[in-house]
Amino acid sequence: MSRNLFLSITNLFRNLESLFLPHGGHPPALALAGFQHEHSHRSSQEFSLKQLIGDGMLWAVPKHRRSVEKRLKRKFGYPEYNWKPLREKRNIRSCLQCGHDHEMGVLCPFCYQKVLKETELMQSKIQETLGLDPVDKEVIVLYEGEKAEQSSDELKNKRIVEMKKPRPMWFTKNLLQKSTQQLSETKEVKPSDLA
Repeated sequence: MSRNLFLSITNLFRNLESLFLPHGGHPPALALAGFQHEHSHRSSQEFSLKQLIGDGMLWAVPKHRRSVEKRLKRKFGYPEYNWKPLREKRNIRSCLQCGHDHEMGVLCPFCYQKVLKETELMQSKIQETLGLDPVDKEVIVLYEGEKAEQSSDELKNKRIVEMKKPRPMWFTKNLLQKSTQQLSETKEVKPSDLA
């Protein structure tokens, strides 16, 4: 095996030499001036790819063609084990708010687009009102008719941004409440009196 590989590589190099160096390269240093080199008769011959490769071998080429059955099983899978074509989805629910269909466990994309648009409007309004200065106070977004409901003590030391449109029904006020609690100053451990 290794001998055949060695012979095919040497044949390949000899053929490449005769292709690119038609006179067999430079004549030997001790050759007579009028003497023809031994490879000069090869340059007149017709060159072919088969002669160049000889009995060389090709690597990473399939030896056998895949049968139709194997091709179809690679494409579609096995019905008993793994069937690749599309199956009906059984986890689709319709949204209770808008009625569009979505996968179970995933937010409704239509409702989420509404939230994205409202958030972008709020961000642009905040940027118009407050600019790009760092925010050192809490920012409150008020819609039409909401300023009269809150007392002046609640709005004290807060930056107010007014939206000139009514609040969307899905955007309730409790969404703006803080989720973190202030640290208590008492050292009591709750619940107490367990024993």
